[in-house]
Amino acid sequence: MSVHDRRGRARRRIVVKAGTALITGGASGLNLETMASLVSQIARLRAEGRQMLLVSSGAVAAGRHALPDSVSYRNLPMRQILAAVGQGRLMNVYEQLFGWHDVSVAQALLTSKDLSDREGYLNIRNTLIGLIEHGIVPIINENDVVAVDELGGGVFGDNDMLSAMVANIVDADLLIMLGHVDGLFTDDPHLNPDARLIPVVTSFTEEIEAFGGPSFDGRGRGGMTTKLEAAKLATASGVDAIIASGKTPEAALRLANGEALGTHFPTSMTRVESRKRYLLSQMRESQALVIDGGAVRALVSRNTSLLPAGVVSSLGDFDRGDVVTVVDARRRQIACGIANYDSADVRRIMGLRSDLIEPTLGHYFGDEVIHRDNMAALVHPPDRQHELQATD
Repeated sequence: MSVHDRRGRARRRIVVKAGTALITGGASGLNLETMASLVSQIARLRAEGRQMLLVSSGAVAAGRHALPDSVSYRNLPMRQILAAVGQGRLMNVYEQLFGWHDVSVAQALLTSKDLSDREGYLNIRNTLIGLIEHGIVPIINENDVVAVDELGGGVFGDNDMLSAMVANIVDADLLIMLGHVDGLFTDDPHLNPDARLIPVVTSFTEEIEAFGGPSFDGRGRGGMTTKLEAAKLATASGVDAIIASGKTPEAALRLANGEALGTHFPTSMTRVESRKRYLLSQMRESQALVIDGGAVRALVSRNTSLLPAGVVSSLGDFDRGDVVTVVDARRRQIACGIANYDSADVRRIMGLRSDLIEPTLGHYFGDEVIHRDNMAALVHPPDRQHELQATD
């Protein structure tokens, strides 16, 4: 077994998605035995030095357990009530299970609107990365109480798409989607005994996408189609994805260590390439930060964050969360990245030490004008005279 992917990249940051059918075991409430096993695997991977995030369904199922007489749970208002009741119960179970392993957890409830908003995206990214860097396991779920589109139609699809978006947001190395089927088959294995498991998918052809279908038992909202869409999004973001059965003993642990279970979707793109492409597509030369020579050397040679002390001037107007260009005194492009402060704030704090940000502005979004995790270098250390080098 290997803790690296096929290209030798370490699988250090991993997103595990647990679907409704897995969390409930196909019943009406939570399956504590299954949840305890999953938590134990995540805790062991974390003890090995991995950074773990869990995207978990199950709030509505937990609510059904608390309100057993709510037979009309497919009704949208009732599902929202069940989600409101069940989310706290779901988190309470996870807190106790992770507590047995001395692991702290945090809850993050998200909607598609949160991820489409630029500032919301930045806040989510900073929070999730901050949590895992402090050794805390984020437990992420769709905010079913307010996300009526998801409950009514399935925007995230039983959290399949949400897990892929989270993997993209945090620059994960691997996304493991665990359900109650062993992977992608050539046909429904419950109906066709000749259906074959497809162990590896390297491209999303029409034939591959035709193998997707609805969930088999009707409890989950995802099905194989949304899992394929999630895998497509993840691999386009530079993240390897796997669809596998969570009923397989220690599936998450074995998959994280490179065992061939389920269906693997290896990415053909590095995370750096993916993030650089995104940043370049959003970059506007009219929105730029001019930095001094010391900041140029720090960014190029040491891959550091951009601090306000290194900023000489701010060109154009931009909001927090916008992608801005970073240039030197001769206006050569050095990097581009997501601004942690808007242009008005930058003009007030440029040249200052980071500990003076909050006293000067009256608010604080971090020590950095652009954090290194939100930045792509446009020059390379051996030759600082290179101009923009975009990836096709």
